[in-house]
Amino acid sequence: MSHVIVTDIARPDAETVDALGAHGVATVHEAQGRTGLVGAALRPIQQGARLAGSAVTALCWPGDNLMIHAAVEQCRPGDILVVTTVSPSSDGSFGELFATALQQRGVRGLVTTAGVRDVVDLREMRFPVWSGAVNAQGTVKATPGSVNVPVIVGGATISPGDVVIADDDGVVCVPRERAGEVLAASDARVAKEAGAREAYQRGDLSLDRNGLRPVLAELGVEFVTQADYDRR
Repeated sequence: MSHVIVTDIARPDAETVDALGAHGVATVHEAQGRTGLVGAALRPIQQGARLAGSAVTALCWPGDNLMIHAAVEQCRPGDILVVTTVSPSSDGSFGELFATALQQRGVRGLVTTAGVRDVVDLREMRFPVWSGAVNAQGTVKATPGSVNVPVIVGGATISPGDVVIADDDGVVCVPRERAGEVLAASDARVAKEAGAREAYQRGDLSLDRNGLRPVLAELGVEFVTQADYDRR
């Protein structure tokens, strides 16, 4: 496999990125056809953070963070650094010093399948992280990898410049070419949910609003009294 550092990636429109971030992971995931989730293996080290950014990707060797060092140079304001390894690794390849360097460059956060450490410092710095592990085990800087190539993160393929949205629900990726389309679908979903919320506040039932009673009937689900149930 060749090892490259791609320096001139295309990035999505900043306003679109921010608007997708405001909608959050669950809404965007549903709006783009329930695709793009990285999965439940990556969890936030903090609570209450919601952000979106354009992906700068780093593909590393397990137990080695050399390519994270290389990736820092490629980061721009509004980016999110996305790190994964060629095979599973939980070593703590990222900590407070990396976060300091990335914050100085305007990077919004980190998504990594590997481990992080210095988590108290990261929280105090308000540098959001979603990681596969928290692990004090350190790493070396000796093995080549790549920066700004497509990577697989859990159940999603993330390409450089894709929109990454992250919050307490997890992480979702929107392909850069689909960002405007997915934003429009997300806007429509939010409007639809607003109508449903008003209906539920009036006391309407989701069974009726969503037309689910016929579905129950077709599936053979019956409404019975307690007495009828006890006689069965």
